[in-house]
Amino acid sequence: MKKIFRFLLLTLAFTSCKGVLDMAPDGKLTMDEIFADNDKVGAFLNTCYVNIPAKGTRYFFWSRGPVNWSDESWDTDAEAESWIMSGRMYNGDASAGNHPITNISTEAGNGEYWGRYWTSIRNCTEFISRIDEATVRVPSDRARWKAEAHLLRAYYYSELLKWFGPALPIEREPYDFQQDFSTVTKASYYEVVKFIIEDCDVALATAELPWRVTTGSEGGRVHKGLAEAIKSKMILFAASPLNNGGQNIWQEAYEINKKSLENLRTNGYELYNRVNLPQTYLSDVAFLGPNKNEKTAIYNEYFTQTMNYSAAPVDRETIYQSRDGQGNIWNIDGIGSQDGYKSGTCPTQELVDAYETIDGEPILDLDKPYLDDQHLQPNYNKANKLYDPANPYVNRDPRFYASIYYNGSKRKAMWNFAEAPESVENYPAPIGNRTRIIATYAGEPQTGIHPTTRRATRTGYYERKFLHPNSGGDNPIAGANWKLFRLGETILNFAEAAAEAGQVAEAAKAVNEIRARAGMPALPAGLAKEALIKRIRAERRVELAMEENRYFDLRRWSKPTDDLAKTDRWITAMEITRNANGTFTYKRRNVRGTERKNYTNKFLWVPIPLNEANRLRSITGTDWQNAGW
Repeated sequence: MKKIFRFLLLTLAFTSCKGVLDMAPDGKLTMDEIFADNDKVGAFLNTCYVNIPAKGTRYFFWSRGPVNWSDESWDTDAEAESWIMSGRMYNGDASAGNHPITNISTEAGNGEYWGRYWTSIRNCTEFISRIDEATVRVPSDRARWKAEAHLLRAYYYSELLKWFGPALPIEREPYDFQQDFSTVTKASYYEVVKFIIEDCDVALATAELPWRVTTGSEGGRVHKGLAEAIKSKMILFAASPLNNGGQNIWQEAYEINKKSLENLRTNGYELYNRVNLPQTYLSDVAFLGPNKNEKTAIYNEYFTQTMNYSAAPVDRETIYQSRDGQGNIWNIDGIGSQDGYKSGTCPTQELVDAYETIDGEPILDLDKPYLDDQHLQPNYNKANKLYDPANPYVNRDPRFYASIYYNGSKRKAMWNFAEAPESVENYPAPIGNRTRIIATYAGEPQTGIHPTTRRATRTGYYERKFLHPNSGGDNPIAGANWKLFRLGETILNFAEAAAEAGQVAEAAKAVNEIRARAGMPALPAGLAKEALIKRIRAERRVELAMEENRYFDLRRWSKPTDDLAKTDRWITAMEITRNANGTFTYKRRNVRGTERKNYTNKFLWVPIPLNEANRLRSITGTDWQNAGW
C-alpha cells in the first residue's frame, strides 16, 4: 500500500491503488516518486477514473436507484426486502447518520458518494498540480492527461452537486495536513457550476483531447463530447428554481446550451435515427409496437445495444457510456417470472399516463393531471379524442411500446415454467422458448399484479426499455452499458433553457426534433412560453423515462421551500380484472395503502454523512448540513 492523500471534505485519510504504484519494496511511494516516472504518472491518472459509477441496474442489490425513488417506478424489492434502499426510502427510514443513499455498500461505483467522489476530486487536483513538472515521455500525453483530470474533476463535482446541492467547497489546489481548514467556505450552487464549466473549458481548449473515443483500447476515457454534455446539464440545473438563488440566469443557460449543442453536432454527434439490426428489432417475434413499428424499434434498439468505439460508429448519439456492464437484465429487472427471480423496476401508472396518443395529444391535463391527491381521479385532457380508458394501451406514442410491457403485450423468450389453467391466454404451454402474452390482471399466476410477490408486478406494468426483445437463460444478452450522457438529453436541455429564456421558436424546433425521431407530430405551432415549458417538461419525462433524470428534474423544478407531495407521495397502479367474456376492467389504485414518505422537503437533497457534517461544523464553525437533516 502507498500513501495517497485523500480528501473526505477537510479530513484527510489514506487510500490505496493497485498495480504499478505498488512497486516499491516497502510498499510505499511518495508523490514525488510517482510523478518522476512516466508509467506511474499514467497509473495515478487511472485512480481518477475508478469512482465513475455504472448506474443503471447496478445500485445496491441490483436496483435502478433514483428511478425507483421518483414517480416513475416501484421497486418490487421494497416489500420483499424492506431493508434495501427502496424499502427504506419509501418508509422514510433515512437520517444523516444512516441514509440508504449515502450509507450503503458500494455496488459498481453506486453509493458512498461523498467519500468516494471527494477522493477522486482530491486525486484529480493532485494530478493537475503536478503534471506540468512531471516526467512524461510524450508531450501530447501530458496535455491530454491534464485535460482528462480537469474533466474528471468536473464530472465528480457535478455528481456531488446533483445529490448534495450547495454544500461543497471549491478545491483548486490540493489540501495538505498543514492547511488551515477553518478558512474553507461553502460555495453557492452557481459558483460550483461555474467552476465545473471552467474545468470543462480547459478540456475543450486542449487540442490533444479528442471529441470522442474511437478505439476499444481507450474505452471509458473522457473526451470533449463529455465536457459539452456536462456544461449543458449543469448550467440548466443552476438556472432551475431550486438552485438559482432567486437569480434569473436562463439567458446564460440558453447561450451555453446553444453553443454546446452546436459543438456536439459539428463534431459528429447525432440522434440514433434508423434500425441497424432489423433481423432482431423488426422481426415477427420482437413485438415492438403495432405492425412492427420502426420508430418503436429504433428506440428499443438504441437502449439495448452497447455503443462500439469506432471512427465511424453506428451509435453517434451516446456521448459517454459506463465501463461496466448491466448484467442479466431479464433476470432482475424485466419480467420476474421469466426466470423466477424478481421484476425490479415496475413502471407506474403516472409514467404510463405521460405517454401521449399518437396524434400528439396528452392524456391528462398538464396543468392539473389528477383531481385528487392520491392520483385515483385522472383529469383527462378534453382535447384528446383517441384515448379510451376502457382500452388504454392503443394509439399511444411509439416510445410507450418500446419502454413498457402492459396487459396484452407479448414477449418471445425462454420461460422457465409450464402454464397453469388460470393463465387463460397462455394455457397450455410447457417450459421452453415460446411467445407468451404478458397478462397483468389480478389472479394471473405468473405475470399478474401482486402486492408482495417478488417476481410479480406491483403496478400492472413491467420495464421493457432496456430489455433485449428475446433475451433469457438460453439467449444471455446482458443489458447494454449505461448511457450516462446522450445527445437526446442535451437537445432537451437546450429546448428547456431556450424556452425559459424566451426563445420559443428555437425551443420548439429542438423538442420537435426529438418528437420526429419518435414518430410523434410536432407540437402545436405558436404555443406561449408557459405552455411550451410544460410540453418540454412532459417530453423530458417520456424521452428520458427511467434514465435517472426524473428524480433530479422533479427536485430542480421545485423551490427550496417545496416538497414532492404532488408527484412522489402517492404512487398508482392499474389493477385489472379479467371478465368472463375475455374483456378487462381497469381500475386505478395506490400501489399500497400508505403514502411513500420520501416526498418531504428534506428529501430534495441527500444529507452530508453525519460524521463529516460534524467535523465540518467543528473545524469551520459553520453548519454545512442540508436543511431538515
